[in-house]
Amino acid sequence: MKFIAAACLAGSLLLAGCAGTTTSSSSGTSAQSAATTGSTGSKVAGSAAPVYPGGPLTPITSSETRSQSVVTLAPPADMWDRIRRGFKMPNLESDLVRDREQWYASRPDYIQRMTERSNKYMFHIVEELERRNMPTELALLPYIESAFNPQAISSARAAGMWQFMPATGTDFDLKQNVFRDDRRDVLASTRAALDYLQKLYGMFGDWQLALAAYNWGEGSVSRAIAKNQRLGLPTSYSDLSMPAETRLYVPKLQAVKNIVANPQAFNAELPLIANHPYFQTVTLTRDLDVELAAKLADVRIEDFRALNPAAHKPVLIAAGTPQILLPWDNAAVFQRNFDAYSQGQYASWTAWVVPNTMTVADAAQRSGMSEADLRALNNVPPRMLIKAGSTLIVPRGARVKEDVTALVADSGHLSFQPEIVNRRTTVKAGRNDSVASIARRYKLQPANVAEWNDVKPNHAFKRGYSVVVYLPVRAAAQTHVGSGAAPARGRAAVAATRGGPVKAVAARGVTVVKSPAGKQAQIVREKRGGTPSKKKKH
Repeated sequence: MKFIAAACLAGSLLLAGCAGTTTSSSSGTSAQSAATTGSTGSKVAGSAAPVYPGGPLTPITSSETRSQSVVTLAPPADMWDRIRRGFKMPNLESDLVRDREQWYASRPDYIQRMTERSNKYMFHIVEELERRNMPTELALLPYIESAFNPQAISSARAAGMWQFMPATGTDFDLKQNVFRDDRRDVLASTRAALDYLQKLYGMFGDWQLALAAYNWGEGSVSRAIAKNQRLGLPTSYSDLSMPAETRLYVPKLQAVKNIVANPQAFNAELPLIANHPYFQTVTLTRDLDVELAAKLADVRIEDFRALNPAAHKPVLIAAGTPQILLPWDNAAVFQRNFDAYSQGQYASWTAWVVPNTMTVADAAQRSGMSEADLRALNNVPPRMLIKAGSTLIVPRGARVKEDVTALVADSGHLSFQPEIVNRRTTVKAGRNDSVASIARRYKLQPANVAEWNDVKPNHAFKRGYSVVVYLPVRAAAQTHVGSGAAPARGRAAVAATRGGPVKAVAARGVTVVKSPAGKQAQIVREKRGGTPSKKKKH
């Protein structure tokens, strides 16, 4: 009897299994979905009916297996390791690359200085590149541009470690005014450089062409590509006709990349750059002298300027520079000392907007500075007037309680116009000419004309009489300086020398006469035929 009962039970189980195998795939999927819902949703995980596979068993084919990337559990040992892991650009193989490799490898001291200087900035740059999913080779680009010197300025006026030209910097929202130059700012210039590189990659779809455009200009690269296309030639970086500097640009980066990838092969030693932030940002709530900021942070002034290179004046304007960078461990030190500071003003300098056009001497007198100090601090060239609306850095008196406003901090600029000097010359009096008619003709005061010629204000000149007048003339017309345009005849020309003052040079028929200190120079018109020969000294 027990045998019959066991046989019946086995038959029931067999029928249930057959029923399970004939379930359609759609119902099986629904049941599996229900089971999944029960495990993650509001249903209880074991309440769903069990799901059995249907159909005959088949072997797993290669098309059904997928290789998955392995997540590296160990963090990068240092920043060099981290950079190597993010290499994505195709390698450039050429003789120029080999040449640049040898150039760098033969200069270990240069590599040492560059890489040590980059220690302060590398973590931030790599972080930004990884956040944007960009190749980490680009973190090496400042080695090529500036040797990682944020104060670098090229002969073409490119500035900062990413070497932005003034116009390109403006295009990418890098402020350039009397208080700061964001082309040198670590955070702002890095943001702008990566924005620009992403834009160029979007234009050309190739990192080597994007780098060429970063160096040469996107318009130049586009024209070079179009030229090759018209000639039926390839349009890769190596195939384009370009200047020598751009031709070497990518090979330089490739050479540095190769050295970083395998320093042992080039007998190079890379200094340790730890894989953690070097600096952190600190909010600036008051105008603050640069020297005091470094003192409160307990860092050397050189290190402070290396992290805050955009501040090229002795004072940080809180409304224009809302944050500063400090070494990681010094940020808390600065905040503690700043809050406890009670030894006087935070800033001994402030900004003054010049109300009207004036000489440097007048501006210095009104601001309580010497003329030499005002010129040096504000980079005022010689023989120039300071135009109305210009912003000068001047001493901050004890009675000044307010910091510089946001409007001045954001729009502060410095403009000049050439000084006006008097030119002594003579004019021939015509028929019926008088002091009054000469004054009207040359827009002068009759009293001045009378005084210059030692006559009365109602005096009438004889025809042909040489009347002395002093006519205003610009000592350095702005449209002529550096433009290549010839000055008008009878006006003083300008010769500018690199690193030296602007010098007045006599034009034809005009002689510069030196005047005592504090008086304007006089320029006397000479007769045609040259100047008299000088007497020999005995």
